[in-house]
Amino acid sequence: MSLSTAIKIAQSSFSNTALQTAVASNNIANASNTAYNRRAAVLASAASGATVVHTYRAQNDALQKQNLLSISKSSAQDTTLAGLERIRSTLGGDDYELSVGNYLATLRDNLQTFADRPSEQSLAETVVANAVDVANALNSSSADVQQLRAEADADIALAVGELNGLLAEFKTYNDQVKAGTAAGTDVNDALDQRDKLLGQISEIVGLTTVTRTNNDMALYTSDGTVLFETVPREVTFAPTTTYTAGTVGNQLYIDGVAVEAGVGGNTSAQGSIPALLQLRDDIAPTYQTQLDEMARAVITMFEDNNLPGLFTWMDGPLESNVVPATLTDGLAANIIVNPDLITAAGGNPMLLRDGVNLNQNTNNDASFSTLLDSYAAAFAADMTFDVATGIDTGTSILNFSTNSIGWVEQLRSAAVTASDDKAALLSRTQSSLQNVTAVSLDEELSLLLDLEQSYKASAKLVSTVEEMMNALLQAAG
Repeated sequence: MSLSTAIKIAQSSFSNTALQTAVASNNIANASNTAYNRRAAVLASAASGATVVHTYRAQNDALQKQNLLSISKSSAQDTTLAGLERIRSTLGGDDYELSVGNYLATLRDNLQTFADRPSEQSLAETVVANAVDVANALNSSSADVQQLRAEADADIALAVGELNGLLAEFKTYNDQVKAGTAAGTDVNDALDQRDKLLGQISEIVGLTTVTRTNNDMALYTSDGTVLFETVPREVTFAPTTTYTAGTVGNQLYIDGVAVEAGVGGNTSAQGSIPALLQLRDDIAPTYQTQLDEMARAVITMFEDNNLPGLFTWMDGPLESNVVPATLTDGLAANIIVNPDLITAAGGNPMLLRDGVNLNQNTNNDASFSTLLDSYAAAFAADMTFDVATGIDTGTSILNFSTNSIGWVEQLRSAAVTASDDKAALLSRTQSSLQNVTAVSLDEELSLLLDLEQSYKASAKLVSTVEEMMNALLQAAG
């Protein structure tokens, strides 16, 4: 080997070591950056020795796609669970002390006591107060459900705005990747940013990706709707600010295609948007229907002379004189106790014993309990409820109220289990992906030590060549 060849080899080694050291140093600097994929300088043989030809970026397409799927499923499940937890909170603690069923049971017990001692006005006042508790529970539960729907609608609007912003940003980096790949320049930083955006988009909507020529990427939703292809597709949604029972929220469209809501406690949704649609359009309205049917049941149970008795309801600004025969949207929000029975409103609670609309105690008998006994018996009598409630349609009001709690708890229990499972899957997937793509400080520091030894060897070679050149010049005089 000639001295000139030796110098060229040493120069090549210095250059390679410098480039490899720069890559390793950059890896170490980004060790805590979860959006950074490890880099490695790739060497190839050349006439003057090995040379760095390009910088490799660690990646695994299969794990990346599984990670995006896990992100979207976990995000949807957490959203669904949060909504169900919100509904459960309206029931009170583990004993469901704030539930309509609990107040109905108290009303039944005190009504039976009043039926046993129908002459005591204090018992009548207690029963009326219990009825107010039932009406208030229905009112507040209905208000909470509609507030949940309004908040879900607002969250959908925020998610749509965020999604449109992410897609616009995705286009910027996707264009950089395409142009850089075509030109043969380093696009690793742009790829990092693009992958980071994919994770953020997956939290909002289920996502599949297709990589094309020059690393160009097209995005589709989990149901196949085009989300991004060269340019972002339009995501549109018109929010509804106020919700009442029966209000139908506006649909959300991606590229003109309506997004479908998730189904079930272990939701089929991918991403927060389908889960929010499920809460707004399925779970909350079903629970509202159950509340409305409870309200209809108690109005019917206490009807007097075919008119509302203990319970009535506001039909707009006016007190209704109709006993609803079928499901009536918003009845739970509008049910009230008949003012004619409330002492503070100038009413007489003893009318509950004698008849609210028609006096049936014509002899003014202090022991008259016929109506009270019939009201108490009605709590155990089977009634027919609307099939839209999603629970048993032929049962007593007390069983129906208990089944309503069971419906919420069953969904919530399924959501809790699914949330844990999907979070665990996401954790495992991310761990597997990071094992491939994340920076290991131990490996990078070990590599730096190897590069240091390579640098020393090259320096030694240069020193040896220098000594030989000096000896040669001295010999030549």
